[in-house]
Amino acid sequence: MSEPRKPGLFGRLFGFGETPPAPETTARETTKAEPSAPAAETVPAATEPVSGPAEAPVSIPAEPTPAPPTRVPPPPVAPPAAPARPFFAAPAPPPAPAPEAPKESWIARLGKGLKRSSSAFGDKLGALFTKRKLDTATLDDLEDLLIESDLGVDTAAAIVARVAAGRYEKGIGEDDVRGILAEEVSARLMPVAKPLVIDPARKPHVVLVVGVNGSGKTTTIGKIAARLRREGKSVMLAAGDTFRAAAIEQLKIWGERTGSAVVARPQGSDASALVFDAFREATAAGVDVLLIDTAGRLQNRTELMAELEKVIRVIRKQDASAPHDVLLVLDATTGQNALQQVEIFGRMAGVTGLAMTKLDGTARGGILVAIAAKHKIPVHFIGVGEGVDDLAPFDAADFARAIAGIEK
Repeated sequence: MSEPRKPGLFGRLFGFGETPPAPETTARETTKAEPSAPAAETVPAATEPVSGPAEAPVSIPAEPTPAPPTRVPPPPVAPPAAPARPFFAAPAPPPAPAPEAPKESWIARLGKGLKRSSSAFGDKLGALFTKRKLDTATLDDLEDLLIESDLGVDTAAAIVARVAAGRYEKGIGEDDVRGILAEEVSARLMPVAKPLVIDPARKPHVVLVVGVNGSGKTTTIGKIAARLRREGKSVMLAAGDTFRAAAIEQLKIWGERTGSAVVARPQGSDASALVFDAFREATAAGVDVLLIDTAGRLQNRTELMAELEKVIRVIRKQDASAPHDVLLVLDATTGQNALQQVEIFGRMAGVTGLAMTKLDGTARGGILVAIAAKHKIPVHFIGVGEGVDDLAPFDAADFARAIAGIEK
């Protein structure tokens, strides 16, 4: 092995030019320095022999080729289960709607409405004729009972005469007296039982509604409007009771419920001017019926009655034949006072027909018989409740049987 060349001056200064001696390599180091053979190949022994026995070749297994991945579809997702109700029972199904009760006939409602009147009369009548012959004292008691029922003196006298005819000093049953009462009442009411007739030639047919405070004018107007609308007539409502804001709002509500036009002004407005405007609007629209509400007034207040006369004059300036009907609404609970109302309103406003309300709230329903016998003014409607159908055209025979307490 040759010696290494010594570097010159430049090499010594900068570290170049010296060749390092080659390192000696032993057989064992050669074996270790050999790079490993590729996979699955046999590594041969070292080229230079070494002392001792030769090592056996080492076999390195080849790595397996990975299989391509397989796409597995995801499992189906079940819908979320309903939350358990461990502490509560399953909700019960909604109850079936109850069958609608059959609507009562008008005669049935009338009988119920006049129950207080018929019961008050019937209880006393039963006590009067129980185990008792028909004598003068009995007839006098019967006449007093009829007068107390507000049937009027003339009607009471006629009924007593019918009962006494051919039966004096004989027995008579309670049912016989009820039958005679129904016949006499019907005979006096038949001539005045007339419907409100709307003249189709008049556009509009004007109905002025009058009455004292609390008689039910506004409600009666609403119920009549509902009836006329069911008959296919067009209706306009005039809120002529400008003294009460509640009356104006109430009439607006009835207008919405019945599909009727409403003419209204703020509280305190002039009633005559409002009626004038309402008539013009109804004429321009070709409305069939114009129903005019008025302020409630006591029949003994002269200044208020004079104001009502002014309203009528304003209407007649536009149509000399109007109002075509003046409907007086009477409260049955006022009893004998209703006779005076008919007289004064008839003189001041020219009442042409009656509507009696609140017969279900009094035992004095017989006052209608006394009014019919004395004034002979047509009775168009009677009311026995708050419902729309509780106001109906007056039928004399039905009323007579109901007030006598005859169910059939």
